[in-house]
Amino acid sequence: MKVNIYYGGRGLIEDPTIHVINKLTQVLAELRVEVKRYNLYEDKSSITSLPKTLKEVDGVILATTVEWLGIGGLMQEFLDACWLYSDKEKMSSLYMLPVVMASTYGEREGEATLIKAWEFLGGIPCNGLCAYVEDHIRFETNPEYTRLIEAKAEAFYRSISKKLKNLPSSTTAVKRNVLRTTALDLTPQESEQLSEYVSDDKNVKKQQEHIRELTDMFKVMLGGEEEAGAELEFINSFKTNFHPVDDFESSYAINISDTDKWLVLDVSNGKFDCYYGEKPDASVIARTTHSVLTDIVNGKKTFQGAFMTGEVTAKGNFRIMRMFDTIFRFDIVYME
Repeated sequence: MKVNIYYGGRGLIEDPTIHVINKLTQVLAELRVEVKRYNLYEDKSSITSLPKTLKEVDGVILATTVEWLGIGGLMQEFLDACWLYSDKEKMSSLYMLPVVMASTYGEREGEATLIKAWEFLGGIPCNGLCAYVEDHIRFETNPEYTRLIEAKAEAFYRSISKKLKNLPSSTTAVKRNVLRTTALDLTPQESEQLSEYVSDDKNVKKQQEHIRELTDMFKVMLGGEEEAGAELEFINSFKTNFHPVDDFESSYAINISDTDKWLVLDVSNGKFDCYYGEKPDASVIARTTHSVLTDIVNGKKTFQGAFMTGEVTAKGNFRIMRMFDTIFRFDIVYME
């Protein structure tokens, strides 16, 4: 038996959803179930190709966190991709366990959204796990909660192994009568090829690179040589001191507060791109001054050291933030 987990949260250490899916994975592994997990925040650029990973599994766990409203954009994007590109015949036999943890109001609505979406896709939803978590430490160390999670994993295993059926739902009638023409009429092979094409953003990145090159050229032509030179100094410093790490993908958006500019550092599959622009979905969003960033690229201080002293503020994935000084290695200058 094979089960895939699709996690739609942001990967924060304090996210209780991670604790729940880790416990579910542990119990299913003890039942000799092969479990594979996909973190959607790590696979943003390839979410449209993920429906092909449903082909060889017997069940899925959709896990997400309600932080302010709804199931979040990454999970919604994955469900959209399933609607457009998945093999509908295969979907009709897939069992789904929804897991929704909330740090604010809306965990039951989130669970209901996942169940309704899976029914529209033609799959078989199971009774899920949802909870409001005020203190993630107390939640994770509560033995009664742990037993409930383990029992849910065992029930999900029995549902798949015994191929239990649900009672008829009106959602099926809505799909048949209202939504029958909205999905693309493609064969499973065509859907998979289309999803691969949509997820390939090489041409888009190439066009963006050309636009940035033209922007720099026009800055020089319009008399902004000094400003353009200062900007390129940061870009060239990061490109020169970039050291790729295998299987590491991330992005950093650094707001230079005294110039009100954003410097974006984008690392993808061993390749690096650096430019001035905006990237609101960056893995780490930081803020510092021009002088502090200058000290960092000149090796007078590290990014982590500046963060510890408060000269750099940051939010987002702190595991990725700690990798900054590993992938960007500037020669350290020891000050007397």
